[in-house]
Amino acid sequence: MTSGLTILFQGDSITDCGRSREGSAPNSSLGGGYVQMTAAKLLSSAPDQNYKLFNRGISGNRIVDLYARWKSDALNMKPDVISILIGVNDTWHEFGSRNGVEVPRYEKIYRELLQWTIDVLPEVKLVLCEPFVLVCGAVTPEWVPEINARRETVKKLAAEFNAPFIPFQQVFDAAVKKAPAEYWLSDGVHPSYAGHALMAEAWLKNVKL
Repeated sequence: MTSGLTILFQGDSITDCGRSREGSAPNSSLGGGYVQMTAAKLLSSAPDQNYKLFNRGISGNRIVDLYARWKSDALNMKPDVISILIGVNDTWHEFGSRNGVEVPRYEKIYRELLQWTIDVLPEVKLVLCEPFVLVCGAVTPEWVPEINARRETVKKLAAEFNAPFIPFQQVFDAAVKKAPAEYWLSDGVHPSYAGHALMAEAWLKNVKL
């Protein structure tokens, strides 16, 4: 059996998805969402690859929170692949508590985080996932232009850092043609099991390990 790639998933509650904070072994404490579903598919389809997957998402995180813990929760782990999904709280916290991160600062800090990562781990493979919403639950139409700007930022950064870009918003926009928004994102932000399954499928489709 090969030594296997170490794959780290980073982000907010969508990635966290109730993961246990107990223990740090690979392929455990992955939460109940797309990370677990992605891991299950990778581990079952390629047992000879000996993948080691970790989930370090933390509910409520904005880009500034992710940056603050990046050394301990990412760089020090020396993963081979880092998948990042961050941005919806940078908007949500502004609408909810006036504590969001405006788009230009989001881009600046996100770029600094990625450059820092490449400087420390020059061989790492980055995977950048676009933030997404659907208008239902907590999400009002006023959110959409700002989320769209964050999506464009992540797409630009993916091109800049030669990273796969995971078009989650496109996935959910297509999904609402089959079932209502609430079926996929219960509050407009957090995926249902069906929504997480779509995310895992999109991740696997767009990332070549």
